[in-house]
Amino acid sequence: MANTILVLAETSEGSLKPVSLEAANAAIQLATATGGQVVAGVLSNAPGEAAGLLASTSVSRVLTVTDDALASFTTDAFVAAAQALCAAVQPALVLIPATTSGRDYAPALAATLSAVSAADATEITASGDGYAAVRPVYGGKMLSRVDLPAGKLAIVTLRPGSYEKAATNPDAAPIEAIDAAIPAPRVRVEGLLQDAGGGSVKLEEAEVIVSGGRGLKEPQNFAVVEQLAEALNGVVGASRAVVDAGWRKHHEQVGQTGRTVSPRLYVAVGISGAVQHVVGMQGSEYIVAINRDPDAPIFKIASFGIVGDLFEVVPAVVDALNASA
Repeated sequence: MANTILVLAETSEGSLKPVSLEAANAAIQLATATGGQVVAGVLSNAPGEAAGLLASTSVSRVLTVTDDALASFTTDAFVAAAQALCAAVQPALVLIPATTSGRDYAPALAATLSAVSAADATEITASGDGYAAVRPVYGGKMLSRVDLPAGKLAIVTLRPGSYEKAATNPDAAPIEAIDAAIPAPRVRVEGLLQDAGGGSVKLEEAEVIVSGGRGLKEPQNFAVVEQLAEALNGVVGASRAVVDAGWRKHHEQVGQTGRTVSPRLYVAVGISGAVQHVVGMQGSEYIVAINRDPDAPIFKIASFGIVGDLFEVVPAVVDALNASA
């Protein structure tokens, strides 16, 4: 097989998203095991900064497609740009971060190129002359292996948090611009609105997350979660139950139908630990659970657990943190 892996990176306002470095690391590990090479592709209206960062990893080269149509995400524009990169590289495997955008255009790209594909993989390995992707199924209760045989292009979306970020080094790979025919968009993005409560750090990029669940009883009681997050220099997350109830915005939801996160520290406050929530945060390095029910499922995966009334425990923890600051 052609041992070239193409990583299609994702950017935000010109900056490389951390999940792109995770995808690059997955590709580098796989290429090292198979004797192949990794090519990174950047699709953006201003790819310079992102391309430079990718070039400092162990990829062989970086290709860029620059067009004003790539300033905001539209499926048609990204499929066309990705198709041009695939034509230039002729890869055996394409890795795409399983973000909202990646999950959108990856299947369209696979259909356009008549490729085999797997979605939301947490691991990608060599399998004979082809590849195999491992992905959670049944709400994370089981893992499914998807074999991607040699001879056909394979396109895989990689779940954020599945790999460490690629290390950087002083040696920079060459960067080359690729021409692409971007079609006139059928959809035009007029602007983006940022929720005033969204915060400056996204859940997927946060090192510390404090999430609240139904154990908080009322939406105003989320103040204790916010206070703990502030004391830990973290961001606020939420379970699906409280988001569905209208207590918090959807961008804070952690779980199968929300964000998949892998912070250094995840604090679950008043969250029982339903499977659909655990799927979104089980990759956290340390998990601290605070719940009054000693039999809550969240304690089965917690690194540390505190059994008690969260309205007593959390303020005490906040006071201790502030006192030691």
